[in-house]
Amino acid sequence: MEISATGRLEVRITPADVGKRVSVRCRHEAAATQEKFTDTVGVLTSWDEGFLMITRRDGQGVRIPESTLVAGKVVPAAPARRRGPAASYAELARVASRGWRPVESERLGEWELRCAAGFTRRANSVLPLGDPGLPLDAALAAVRRWYGERGLPAYVQTATGAEGTQELLCAELERRGWVREVTAELWTGALAPVADRAGGAGVVLSRQADEAWLARYRRKGVSEVALRVLGGGPSVWFASVPTAGDEPPAAIGRCVVDGRWAGFAAVEVDPGRRRQGLAVEVMAALARRALDEGASAAWLQVETDNVPARALYAALGFTPHHTYHHYRAPQAPPGGPGPVPGAL
Repeated sequence: MEISATGRLEVRITPADVGKRVSVRCRHEAAATQEKFTDTVGVLTSWDEGFLMITRRDGQGVRIPESTLVAGKVVPAAPARRRGPAASYAELARVASRGWRPVESERLGEWELRCAAGFTRRANSVLPLGDPGLPLDAALAAVRRWYGERGLPAYVQTATGAEGTQELLCAELERRGWVREVTAELWTGALAPVADRAGGAGVVLSRQADEAWLARYRRKGVSEVALRVLGGGPSVWFASVPTAGDEPPAAIGRCVVDGRWAGFAAVEVDPGRRRQGLAVEVMAALARRALDEGASAAWLQVETDNVPARALYAALGFTPHHTYHHYRAPQAPPGGPGPVPGAL
């Protein structure tokens, strides 16, 4: 909190600081005779009509009455990481997009419109890195038309919680009625420690997802489009732990090597074989292959409520880098064009 030379707390932010990362303290009445304070850190996304809106790292907005402020100041961007690979949000967003390629894409200024017949939101959403070359309302209208022509809902993928993320865009989408449906995190870590964690014994690597691998993959009925997404990327590897007979593999995984980065996905284990270290074996085998191809850093995406996966990745040295969200366009008025419900 900002403290003056006299030792008093001061509010040193104004509406001109919208878009900056701030730290504020506000008071609230916990009881009639007891006054308490709440501290909030995040990006100031609006300040009007007597209220501030601050977007925290996780993307949640906090609405604060101006009258309750007792202190506030602008603070530096999210602190630099103390361990693991350093990377900007934009770098990781582009790497993650190349690791999960759509089958069709089109540029709208610096935005990328991505489509894969509805297979996963990541491959069927706008990646808005930079300026669309149009005013925001016109750009969003163009986005809705593009996805509507393909019979799909319009989604925009945004991020919060790191330097260069899109808290202001999130706030603008919410003002326009776009609905946040999914929130997950992108984690990063050093690659070598993952490779050293297990021997990878019994793990088979392949350039293609065969029928056995797909039998363990949680998304059933994989289409030709889905196979193209799974197999797309700079250097893609699939890992399996075979079982006897015709049973699906005991565990599977996928890795995309892209320069210094190795991206892990689809790490899945037979429910009856969990807690046997198979996920670590799969990731270790993929990590060694990625090291052989020159990678040194790793990334992965994990949903915020997937507690077992988060515990595993934390034990392997991964830490959160930023949070990302998928916003769905609001339904059109009756009689007007709009996204197709249930397309994903």
